Amino acid sequence: MKTIFKNILIFLFFSTFTISVQSQPPKLENSLLWEVSGKGLKKPSYLYGTIHMICSNDYFLSEKAKKAFHNSDRLFLEINFTDPAEMSQMQQLAMGKEPLSKKLSPQQLVKLDSILKKSTGMSVQQIDNFSLLTVLSLISMKSFGCTDLKFYEMEFSGLAKEKNISISGLETVKTQFEILENAYSNDEILKLLEESTTEETDELVADYKTENINAMYALSTDLKFTSEKTKKQILDNRNLNWVKAMPELMKQNSIFFAVGAGHLGGEYGVINLLRKEGYTVKPVMN
Repeated sequence: MKTIFKNILIFLFFSTFTISVQSQPPKLENSLLWEVSGKGLKKPSYLYGTIHMICSNDYFLSEKAKKAFHNSDRLFLEINFTDPAEMSQMQQLAMGKEPLSKKLSPQQLVKLDSILKKSTGMSVQQIDNFSLLTVLSLISMKSFGCTDLKFYEMEFSGLAKEKNISISGLETVKTQFEILENAYSNDEILKLLEESTTEETDELVADYKTENINAMYALSTDLKFTSEKTKKQILDNRNLNWVKAMPELMKQNSIFFAVGAGHLGGEYGVINLLRKEGYTVKPVMN
């Protein structure tokens, strides 16, 4: 149970659940790995799009990604869950400030109970002390249809420890939780819970295995799941903040940035924003 709960926490804080449509996003080549160079950089850095979690039999890490990682000096994730202080903060924030039975209306509780029983076999009483975001993570994990899950962030962290390079986060746990919490209303989270399907997850995994950034972006950018406000908070603003920090990080070191693949595409995607800053960002095809 402790391991399962830890996995739920990691998925919660590394996930960009859904993103809304942006205007005319540039088409990208099929590659999860992108090289960042130019603008006076002494060595190239790398940008890698993850799916965060995946069933073990679907997990892969290409030779090109392993080579890029080997050539890198530091690893940056969205947040650094190898930091004990961050993990402690994560556990605290995953629990609700008040029980869901007090936070939600009677109608919302009935809906949540129905969703839980259908997707997990659990009742609302069993998750009463969790935050709604933690419940969303639990149901999202269930949509993968397996119990032997692998997390890309955990795998990269393990490789970083083997290589003896530092692991850092572009955000803190507290910052990311506040962003997620403020981005969704209770009704919007319940809608996400209600509309989460194994079919969409299967399609996302299939696109991920072919490194099809455009298809993944199209699948995850659906207005029926979110609002313009949510999109800006969860995706655009975070990407803008990351790209402000990245130039200084890349000056002296080759950085391997591993972030959710949904952050790569679009007008305000990390790739396009870095290009606007004058960097050469190109796909690594082999």
